[in-house]
Amino acid sequence: HFSANNAGYSAHRPTYPPELVDFLADASPAHDLALDVACGTGQLTVGLADRFAQVIATDASAQQIANATPHDHILYRTAPAEHSGLADASADLITVAQAAHWLDLDAFYAEARRVARPQAIIALITYGVLHVEGAEADALTQSFYHDVIGPYWPPERKHVEDGYRALPFPFAPVAAPPLAITRAWALDDLIGYIDTWSALRAAEKTLGRAPIDTFREQLSGIWGDPASTRQISWPISLRVGRIISAV
Repeated sequence: HFSANNAGYSAHRPTYPPELVDFLADASPAHDLALDVACGTGQLTVGLADRFAQVIATDASAQQIANATPHDHILYRTAPAEHSGLADASADLITVAQAAHWLDLDAFYAEARRVARPQAIIALITYGVLHVEGAEADALTQSFYHDVIGPYWPPERKHVEDGYRALPFPFAPVAAPPLAITRAWALDDLIGYIDTWSALRAAEKTLGRAPIDTFREQLSGIWGDPASTRQISWPISLRVGRIISAV
């Protein structure tokens, strides 16, 4: 779904707040090694590198890895989530952000147990549907998401919308604080983000660029000066657990 627009994904996907990284790091038994699977272009990975001595970040897409943000503490690898290449009992933290709904979870969980140190943390992280500052702008964006593009979302998107609550998660639960991503974005920033949606890629095959072009025109009439910024927010949902011992 995402290999076709890697530069846009890297430029326009929001990164995660430091409060999320701090929560995960503080819950982890040590800060030697974190594994970030299905890392995309490093939206969470770079933050983890500020708290862990080393981060191994894997993605099945070589194009995503090629566009990933470099960092001295990060080693990026093209690899599926189910086969990280890490040594047994080596990771203090295992994360998958905005991608757990694409994985073979049984195989991923088996790999997580293999590479986890005793008491390691595993976290499934997702952010939900965005909200745009201003009632009229938000209503238009919600309509575009649900009504215009809605039929083109993959079935797995429902797991994002329900905060991963329906996904199996066989680990000792760890309570997480309420968190959100917030950004002050100009109009082009928001359109660039929306242009990374997998549903838009699917819609283009049938409808071309008309949906996003029409949406931009309508939103421009509400936004005002396109260089002015509005607050964009996404609620973060977490499934966090502790891997008591490796299997």
